[in-house]
Amino acid sequence: MGSCFLFFVVLLLSSSVDACDRCLQRSKAAYFSSASALSSGACSYGSMATSFFAGHIAAAVPSIYKDGAGCGACFQVRCNNPSLCSTRGTTVMVTDLNMSNQTDLILSSRAFRAMAKPVIGADRDLLRQGVVDIQYQRVPCDYGNKKMMNVRVEESSKKPNYLAIKLLYQGGQTEVVAIDIAQVGSSHWSYMTRSHGAVWVTDKVPTGPLQFRFVVTAGFDGKMLWSQRVLPANWEAGKIYDAGVQITDIAQEGCDPCDDHIWN
Repeated sequence: MGSCFLFFVVLLLSSSVDACDRCLQRSKAAYFSSASALSSGACSYGSMATSFFAGHIAAAVPSIYKDGAGCGACFQVRCNNPSLCSTRGTTVMVTDLNMSNQTDLILSSRAFRAMAKPVIGADRDLLRQGVVDIQYQRVPCDYGNKKMMNVRVEESSKKPNYLAIKLLYQGGQTEVVAIDIAQVGSSHWSYMTRSHGAVWVTDKVPTGPLQFRFVVTAGFDGKMLWSQRVLPANWEAGKIYDAGVQITDIAQEGCDPCDDHIWN
């Protein structure tokens, strides 16, 4: 099982780190008139999406979405019009896939307006632009009082043979590229597969309380993070459980130009 798992991880890592997230990117951004359009997005966060970052969320192109691995990634975005836009911009979380070849990001209208200068009327004038030139960079996700990553058991889960989970409040600046599961105290691990968006599934569910190990991109390689007890033996569909760990790693990438600070 161990060698198969490591081979699986190598394949995932090779496909997940081919884009330079920390490089300063230049593109265009548009906006959705309603954030609810993003809450039904490809990441499958559902109605929770509009609660992340006070509704500052975005749909991203495939190179950022990464077949779902980019779900939950955070980006600082600022527009380039000095008469309307602040130098800080705003931070958004990826909750959906954007298939447009005209813009890298489609923001919620709230996030789009937040790029404006703190001057009366600037946000309305910015909205009238519709599409704007932007710069953006990957930044760590900061959820304030949400200090630990959470695991949500999806409603599609059916005891005892099928488990579907979604990771919430993942910090750091990396992606989870593999998840392994075992009964607490057991060394018999089996891997979960990404079903779609941010959802991971398995039809080989151990009995009893469950532990997880997460493989994340870190540095130029990957690392394993072990969460010793996540789901109780009586886990229930629709409930959210504290993972007891948080990802804090910052991916290291060779790029030029590459920004290493948060814009103010």
